[in-house]
Amino acid sequence: DPVLAEIVYRWFCPVGGQVVDPFAGGSVRGIVAAMLGLRYWGCDLSQKQVEANREQASKICPPEGTSPVWACMDAIDIESAAPQADFILTCPPYGDLEVYSDDPRDLSTMEYHTFMPTMKRIMLRTFRVLKNNRFACWVVGDFRDTKSGNLRGFIADVIRAGTECGFGFFNEAILVTPCG
Repeated sequence: DPVLAEIVYRWFCPVGGQVVDPFAGGSVRGIVAAMLGLRYWGCDLSQKQVEANREQASKICPPEGTSPVWACMDAIDIESAAPQADFILTCPPYGDLEVYSDDPRDLSTMEYHTFMPTMKRIMLRTFRVLKNNRFACWVVGDFRDTKSGNLRGFIADVIRAGTECGFGFFNEAILVTPCG
């Protein structure tokens, strides 16, 4: 959501700051960052998605501004490529709710008992690129197990994993949108 991205950038990222996104499977966060004069670096496993992000940004972002940067790579390797971040903004896969590829590194292909520990390793490595006294925003929501229909409790799992990786839990925000 571009409005959500703009709000959290304005609230939590310093002017002209560096944003890092370990799950950049869409162009919105990068484009909004660029439009606000922020530097953006994001990665995604899908070369096709990275190319689509770049194409959309080339049509929307002004040529004289800072262009978002997308890398085709596994987020588990984020420390080797990402710049030091003033702010982390990301929206990870919601488990296997929507499977994006058949790549075994793709979190959306994993069973939840494998998904969360892998996500936690990515969070830890992302935490290591975040500068001191800076913020991170993980846009998540609860979702149902695709087999049993039971609620996963993803929000609580992400908060727990984040605090175990060194992130403090500063705030929770709920985006309310109109229902159809």
